Amino acid sequence: MPNALFVYPEFPPSYWGFKYALEFVEKKSSMPPLGLLTIAGMFPKNYQLEVVDMNIEPLTDAHLEWADVVLTSTMIVQKESLYEVVQRCNRAEVPVVSGGPHPTSYYDNIREETDGTINHFLFGEVEETFEDFLTDFESGSAKDVYRETRKPDITKTPLPRYDLIDINAYGSMALQFSRGCPFNCEFCDITKLFGRVPRTKTNEQMLAEFEMLYKLGWKGAMFVVDDNFIGNKRDAMRLLPAITEWQEARQYPFSLYTEASVNLVEIPEMLDEMTEAGFNMVFLGIESPNDAALLSTSKGQNTSKDEDAGSYLLRAVRKIQSKGIEVTGGFIIGLDGDTEFDSHIDFIQEAGIPMAMAGLLTALKETDLWHRLKQEDRLLVESSGNNTDMSLNFVPEMPREKLLAEYRRVTSTLYDPTLKYYFERCLTLLQHMPRNAHNVRSATKSEFLAFLRSLKRQLFSKQGPAYIRFLAKVLKDYPAMFPEAIRLAVMGYHLEKTTRHTLAVEDFRNFLASEIETFKEKVGPAESENSAQAQGARMSEIIRYSHQLFTRVRKEYEAIHEDFQYAAGAALAGFQTSVFKEYLEAELKAFKEAVGTFAKAQSERLGEVQAYVQELSERVGSQYEQLHDDFKQNVQETFDAFQESVTRHLEQLFGFAPVQIEALR
Repeated sequence: MPNALFVYPEFPPSYWGFKYALEFVEKKSSMPPLGLLTIAGMFPKNYQLEVVDMNIEPLTDAHLEWADVVLTSTMIVQKESLYEVVQRCNRAEVPVVSGGPHPTSYYDNIREETDGTINHFLFGEVEETFEDFLTDFESGSAKDVYRETRKPDITKTPLPRYDLIDINAYGSMALQFSRGCPFNCEFCDITKLFGRVPRTKTNEQMLAEFEMLYKLGWKGAMFVVDDNFIGNKRDAMRLLPAITEWQEARQYPFSLYTEASVNLVEIPEMLDEMTEAGFNMVFLGIESPNDAALLSTSKGQNTSKDEDAGSYLLRAVRKIQSKGIEVTGGFIIGLDGDTEFDSHIDFIQEAGIPMAMAGLLTALKETDLWHRLKQEDRLLVESSGNNTDMSLNFVPEMPREKLLAEYRRVTSTLYDPTLKYYFERCLTLLQHMPRNAHNVRSATKSEFLAFLRSLKRQLFSKQGPAYIRFLAKVLKDYPAMFPEAIRLAVMGYHLEKTTRHTLAVEDFRNFLASEIETFKEKVGPAESENSAQAQGARMSEIIRYSHQLFTRVRKEYEAIHEDFQYAAGAALAGFQTSVFKEYLEAELKAFKEAVGTFAKAQSERLGEVQAYVQELSERVGSQYEQLHDDFKQNVQETFDAFQESVTRHLEQLFGFAPVQIEALR
């Protein structure tokens, strides 16, 4: 009986993962890998299946020894973790199958970066290609790539294998009703992946998924992961009464949330049905309160002919809140047409959107934005997929440094260390959101423990004054909403912590940029004297300075929160490589100037040459040892080139290399 192992690579910390909020309720990840669980449902019964979600547990050698094949699914932001998984599978000689949004859009990049070590790719939606792949795989004739030829009929999608995971490790469960979106926002890749004609599951499919999770013992949050739940309004309206009936029969075990377009507010009967079905939160892609920015990115559905976008969007948020549904929102910093960002902060505060996910614009591959920026020669590098990472992959309309400063100002205001403005938004939300059966509840045991942890972590921190005022106000004016207030408080803790450490990474990058410029000045051209003794003394002084520099840099790096060191690691590796290269170039120049004076009397001066090269070896070896162990391999090519240059120069001057430089090997 063959063994198939499903591996879900790690996500780096971000706003979206809610890692630091989940710690309060002893959960490990926000939601399960729904794509892999759906693929698991397509396997025949003669396979043994196991899931390793690396956000929950580590991938072990025992897992790989057990597996006959490993299947992965990734988003762009999981790229680095995927590559580590692939390397481990290669060492264990287990074939790897890769699918999901990341390989579908970035196949060429992955092929180059992994040197072709992923065995098979499943692009796009696989309902109609997976059986062919599995048949070929079993016969030993599987192709490198399997592509969808059309968008599949998802009424034939099997039940996800929720039974393969520990549901209690997650903050919420996830299920999918539809794929595709009728809108074509310039920056979004959803229509490229799933099309513009939303396809939906049947009521029976959805209720079967509800029932399976209910029988597995799940109670609590349920994310309907559709990118636009109301993309197919007719089918959404067909489903909602069925969900209501199912929920009522079981005393509403699930609190539902989803994503939708702003035009939800134009369908009042849809809002009413969602409220009845148990939806208590919806995420809206608001992006910007400014007409020019929205129109520049093909987001006209967020504007109105009768009033400016800010006023229209504010009315939309208020209308949804009035149904007892919290609005969370996505905001983009960096759209063409946005000339200032006070309007973003003011809108978010006035609307009462506690969880406002503000991210830098990023150009995802093959989106309309990507193609436009490419045509305008404004693309720089491929996107990291993490829009909280302060590294733009395009040339913005606004000067780059100004835009980054504005992003920093927006996020550090929304989630300042005291959470003053955050708690103000929470109170605005509670003021405009009437109490109903879906947002008023008795606290569970885990929520009570979360409250105790919240008191310990937030009351005695910089957040303490605003935190206690917030809870006191809720107890006085909205006592029935106290459990909801605790949820909002711990979400704020996560958002502030993520913001603080993200900004710390950017500070570290700026620190490195400043230090490298200072170092370049230090190793710049020497003054006139070029004797061996003078050159050696000068380079020894540079070595002492660089050792102090590496000590400072290492201290700054180690001060970064361990969860965010991955983001600073690339900057540190680049810094070390740059410093080492600058240093070696200075050493090589000094070496040539010093040794050049020996050529005329090489027999008498050979001992002096050997002594100089020995000192050079010791200095370079000392400098190498100062590098951070995790990144030494990044300088190996530069190291080898330096050694070859020294040897070649000695051969040119003397006809042979008079000394073996063991320290450089």
